[in-house]
Amino acid sequence: MPTQARCWRWRRNPLRRRSDVVEAWTVLVAAVLLFVVAPLVGVAVGVRAHDDAERVAQAARATRHQVRATVFGAPPERLPTVRGDLEHPYRAQVRWTEPGKGTRTAWARVPAGTRSGDVVPVWFDSRGRSVAPPPDETAVWQHAVTMGICAAAGAGGVVLLGHAVERRIALRHRLEEWERAWARTGPEWTQPRA
Repeated sequence: MPTQARCWRWRRNPLRRRSDVVEAWTVLVAAVLLFVVAPLVGVAVGVRAHDDAERVAQAARATRHQVRATVFGAPPERLPTVRGDLEHPYRAQVRWTEPGKGTRTAWARVPAGTRSGDVVPVWFDSRGRSVAPPPDETAVWQHAVTMGICAAAGAGGVVLLGHAVERRIALRHRLEEWERAWARTGPEWTQPRA
């Protein structure tokens, strides 16, 4: 019996209106869009984001190089939070030796808790500026998964919003149909009987 009550919009019966049929079809379309298309959109965006992030990471790896440097001088100072590198929030003076170029010094980003005399990995770009390390494979995957989830959620939100708008329009049409039906039948029911 519950199945019959749930699927009444699909069967022919005298109480079924055109708006009921339209609503039944839109529920089906919305369900397919929500459970099939939205996840596929998320996967497609995630794959694209992974490819883009991998390309950016490879470009960063090509333009940056790592050196093992010794921290010396004053204690590291905290960088402003606007710069955004959470793994290397401090800046300190470091010294390292490059083959053929001798000993070099520079200010570089260092991890929290670094003290004078510690040997730390430091990244520099092609112009010799201290930069954050290039994104690793984990960061690339985190970016791809985040973008895919956001895209799937956005597509699902658009589907649900569209379905809510359709239901509101269907309700308005249903009420108009009821008004027209009552305008035809109402006089028969409201006339006094002799």
